Amino acid sequence: MPNIINSLFEILPGEGQQPFDILLPLALIIIVAKLLALVCKKIGIPVVVGYLLSGIVLGLIILIPGQTIFTSFTMEGINDLGKIGVVLIMFSAGIGTDLKKIKATGLSSIITTSLGVIVPLGFGCGLAFACFGYSNEQDIWRNVFYGILLTATSISITVSVLKELGKLDSKVGACIESAAILDDIIGIILLSVALSLSVSNETTSNLPFGITTNNAGLDIFLLIVFMIGFFILCIAIWWPVRKLFSWLNEKWPMHRRIPIFGFGLAFLLAYIAEKVFGVADITGAFMAGLMLSGLKSQDYLDHKLESETGIIFAPVFFGSIGLMLFTNDLNFSPELLLFGFLFILLGLLGKFIGAGLGGIISKFKFRQSLIIGVGMMARAEVIIVSAQKGITAGIITTEIMPFIILLIVISSLITPILLKLLYKNYNEPLDDGFERKE
Repeated sequence: MPNIINSLFEILPGEGQQPFDILLPLALIIIVAKLLALVCKKIGIPVVVGYLLSGIVLGLIILIPGQTIFTSFTMEGINDLGKIGVVLIMFSAGIGTDLKKIKATGLSSIITTSLGVIVPLGFGCGLAFACFGYSNEQDIWRNVFYGILLTATSISITVSVLKELGKLDSKVGACIESAAILDDIIGIILLSVALSLSVSNETTSNLPFGITTNNAGLDIFLLIVFMIGFFILCIAIWWPVRKLFSWLNEKWPMHRRIPIFGFGLAFLLAYIAEKVFGVADITGAFMAGLMLSGLKSQDYLDHKLESETGIIFAPVFFGSIGLMLFTNDLNFSPELLLFGFLFILLGLLGKFIGAGLGGIISKFKFRQSLIIGVGMMARAEVIIVSAQKGITAGIITTEIMPFIILLIVISSLITPILLKLLYKNYNEPLDDGFERKE
């Protein structure tokens, strides 16, 4: 028995690793992630927190001298699976986007979203400039990117609380949902702009096909042209794609052909976005999901997507984020620690102040505006995906990830508590002119 245990943690001299070696870390991530996700679901916080914690728990194995479970070889495979998970997560986010919600709430959701993006964006950028300063264009994009990270919102926990309280179909509930939908769309666009316009060094361009002009102004102009071209392509194929999937659903209702073609569309558009137009692949996946949103097959497609993603790709992606804390040499200077904790604080306050102020301007009552502000504070998968893209592109450093994980955990814990306190002994007016579901 000791020999068997030792074989798990030690590599014999001259012995390399084989493809099957990735199976053990995958098994550990999936099992531990599921167990912790069940615990999180039980206490009323998003399962994504459980997935993140699984990576942190399993990361302790990396501290064992000579261990062969999480090595550079196996982590490369895990990270590759995680990249597929990112595409599927954003595809699912697009499918779950209900554009009719925005129409139902009108101007109030637009105002709430705008301030809910502008205020945290300003807080994040201002904090980064104050802490790090800037000496070149790369530093400017780094500081801007930190602000973009704080624009992300996760609506899942807020929706579950409002549903539990019977307030989801109120005007406040619809405003929060709509604002979060717009928030995702704006956040993805800002992310794509930042990734496209930033450069990893002074001699490298992010233009598609390796195009170089040796002119920064022309580079930026061409990147914007390529980005606009991508969205024109999405608009051009929007109607044919929806017609195709409607036909598939009529001919083979609830058949696995529908999610198969859906996955194919997501991967294809993600590839075209990055390779042809220089736009982030997750933007392509999100747009693919948006094209299929609202179709009759949406619920079936979303169910299949959630099942496939939830079994392996999502746990592996979020688990790999937790493992990142142990597989990278993190160097926390006093300046970075100060930035990190202020980043968390301003991340919470930015959404609360921005979205809450949007509620007041939209003529919601003061208590309702507080509810809107609190409801927009929660963070989860989108900020993680965005941060990971920034780290991969070399815009920001890995050291920010522990603070982002803390922001997710803290916001996930305090959002439901504050929402229930705000709704305690409060009867929201029903004469708000909003049409509720029967």
